[in-house]
Amino acid sequence: MLYTLHGFADKYSLFNLFRYLTFRSGAACLTSLIICFWLGPRVIRWLKSVQGSGQPIRLDGPERHLIEKKGTPTMGGVLILAAMSVSTLLWADLRSGYVWAVLFCTLGYGAVGFTDDFLKLSRRNTKGVSARGKLAVQLGIGLVTAFWIAYLTKGALGTSLAVPVFKGVLLNLGLLFPVFGMFVMVGSSNAVNLTDGLDGLATVPTIIVASVFALIAYLVGNRVFADYLQLNHIPGVGELAVFCAAIVGAGMGFLWFNAPPAAVFMGDTGSLALGGALGAVAVATKHEIVLMIVGGLFVVETVSVIIQVFWFKRTGRRVFLMAPLHHHFEKKGWAEPTIVIRFWIVSMILALVGLATLKIR
Repeated sequence: MLYTLHGFADKYSLFNLFRYLTFRSGAACLTSLIICFWLGPRVIRWLKSVQGSGQPIRLDGPERHLIEKKGTPTMGGVLILAAMSVSTLLWADLRSGYVWAVLFCTLGYGAVGFTDDFLKLSRRNTKGVSARGKLAVQLGIGLVTAFWIAYLTKGALGTSLAVPVFKGVLLNLGLLFPVFGMFVMVGSSNAVNLTDGLDGLATVPTIIVASVFALIAYLVGNRVFADYLQLNHIPGVGELAVFCAAIVGAGMGFLWFNAPPAAVFMGDTGSLALGGALGAVAVATKHEIVLMIVGGLFVVETVSVIIQVFWFKRTGRRVFLMAPLHHHFEKKGWAEPTIVIRFWIVSMILALVGLATLKIR
């Protein structure tokens, strides 16, 4: 929206700033942060007033959660989505179809999460939307988004999978690409959701991954940098740097209230939406495999659940004391801040590894 102000640059040179993606990305991050700081206390008071006793706590979870986290309101993801959406609409070039495609996926998954959180609160238990129903809607939204992105990306690149490190290697998946993209988005969405179990645990890794993909979107969308780094140039996708920057700002603003002890939880409203957003950006920028590296913490958390369920059904025994993995360490006696900060460090290391793939060719 504000991008159009660069048209006044001939009369007022200051408006020339609105041409630059770097300026608008920084402004989007700051705008999201300010919106969260302003809206946060109001949203938390409203959530407390309508939710009463707060988020239902799993009875089979770590015992201390029943005491320490009781009464904390959930659905704080509405704060993240509001800040991120307003900021993106203000600062992005809305002529880019990629912005609308990724927003559609993000808000669609946010709506699924909101419905799930609402049902949990209204029923006063941890069972919301049925697993099959939730997955079906996620698959539908992901498939539509993947087709949309493939349409926007002209030529064979639109249906191809880029392989990091190996320059020029493109695997043309053809009609299977939308299905592949759908699973990337659904997998990413649920992976972030599984990771969201401790105060700040999912928020900071999401900020880290979004920061990496803000850079990737900027580089891929810029012909000069893309050619220099031997990346696949995708016209228009650079505007997703603004979107990712808005996520970073919203994430930092939310973390202010989510830092231990959390005043609010993001709930499925936030975790499903943020995971879907990261997956959609990865598909749009042709860096799906890099997402698995940079977001490796989310992958490990998900794999821990898969292993636990598979092995328990097969043998009746557990591999971990409790899944996802962060609960295993809780059961082993690690303090919550210890788990959270160490997982953040792991996420930072994985981000550096993912960034290295941009240069290694």
